[in-house]
Amino acid sequence: MTDAAGGTARGEESPTEAKRLGRWLRPGRSLTRRLIWLAAAWIVVALLLTGWVLTRQYEESTLRRLGFVLNETIDDVVLAATVTPDGVTVAEIKDSRTLRPLSGKYWALGELTRNGRVRILARSPSLAGEDLVVPASLPDRLNNAFGQTISYNAIGPIDKPLRVAASLKTLPGREAPLVLMAGIDRSMIDADARQFATFTWTALLILGLGLVVAVFLQVQIGLRPLFGLRNEISDVRKGKAARIVHSYPLEIQPLAEQVNRLLDHNQETVERQRTHVGNLAHALKTPLSVMLAEAGTQEGALPDLVRKQTEVMKAQVDHHLRRARAAARAHVLGERTPIAEVLDEMAVMLERVFEWKGVEIDWRAPDELGFRGERQDLQEILGNLMENACKWSKRRVRIAAGATGLGQMVVVVEDDGPGLPADQREAALQRGMRMDETTPGSGLGLSIVVELTRAYGGRITLGDSDMGGLKVLLELPTAEI
Repeated sequence: MTDAAGGTARGEESPTEAKRLGRWLRPGRSLTRRLIWLAAAWIVVALLLTGWVLTRQYEESTLRRLGFVLNETIDDVVLAATVTPDGVTVAEIKDSRTLRPLSGKYWALGELTRNGRVRILARSPSLAGEDLVVPASLPDRLNNAFGQTISYNAIGPIDKPLRVAASLKTLPGREAPLVLMAGIDRSMIDADARQFATFTWTALLILGLGLVVAVFLQVQIGLRPLFGLRNEISDVRKGKAARIVHSYPLEIQPLAEQVNRLLDHNQETVERQRTHVGNLAHALKTPLSVMLAEAGTQEGALPDLVRKQTEVMKAQVDHHLRRARAAARAHVLGERTPIAEVLDEMAVMLERVFEWKGVEIDWRAPDELGFRGERQDLQEILGNLMENACKWSKRRVRIAAGATGLGQMVVVVEDDGPGLPADQREAALQRGMRMDETTPGSGLGLSIVVELTRAYGGRITLGDSDMGGLKVLLELPTAEI
């Protein structure tokens, strides 16, 4: 029986954004993320080293150019210096910057004192009476590197940064060496270096972002065949496909072929098991049927005992053969059975069977909801539950099915009968147990449902229905669309 609207009740279960987000956030190692992070880490390290090397090289080349200028100034001072009985005099150097006060280019000439300091003997007019800064360690450094140029940074007369070069030299006519120093304002040089560094790091940042995006696209495009294979295998597992049908690059095509061979082998194994089970069923059922027929033609205690035990044996054989078939089919990939079709089929049949008591079966299930398993097993499970509900109900049986979103679906079967006490529910699920000996049956119905459900990795729970009777909660694997 369908719902009041005359059609199948449709659920709202469909893939949602939360499911897609869950797939992205699912824990585990990702090959895509690993490749992207490794490439990004190498890009960052390489660009940092490149930026550091470029800025350092620019600064060093700039300082070398300043060193050439300062050495030329020292050479000019040496050429202009004259040793006299009264000391050392320096003629005017033809460099306008050294003549203009506080121009940013300076020179000074001095000598080392006994206490290890530098005493200035002459200075450029550009110093305007000020002295170049002399570090305390400079005299020792000059003595250790006689004739060589020592460079250092200092602060100039108007608090401007200077690059200073100093050298210890001897002049003709003077035995004691002289300290020759030249300094130049490095404000413009520092500004150029900062500008170069800013431009370099900005360009490298843009380049790095572009490379990371390129790596991401490369990985996504390069691994797209793997994603396609993963999706096909997922479709097979969910029952949406039976085989892998697409072709893939040479590196992963053998994997796709091996998966197909595995699926074929699995199917062949299941078919062989089905054949064996069928042969066994035929071999056992035929003698049992003969025994029942023979016992039925005779009267007496012994024929009745044989008939009764043979019926029990036949029921047991059917139970175990059904369980073996279910165990073989439960692991077959690619199987999908629509729930709505089976419910409709069972409802129509059972309403006719129990027409004498006016049973009405109200069922609801989304059309897209599917069981990941064979139709025969689903008919066995739902048929037993629905028949049991009809048997014990007064008039109404209600069934609702829906997906949980976790690869499972839930089928709830309820009736308006007397129900079942809580302390008897566990016993009702055991094989051969009957709660009421006055009703016909072998006591295997619920136990068959339990065996088949467990074979598929599902679960069955008994509870109280708001209709007054028993509620059976059935969980089974679902096959996605």
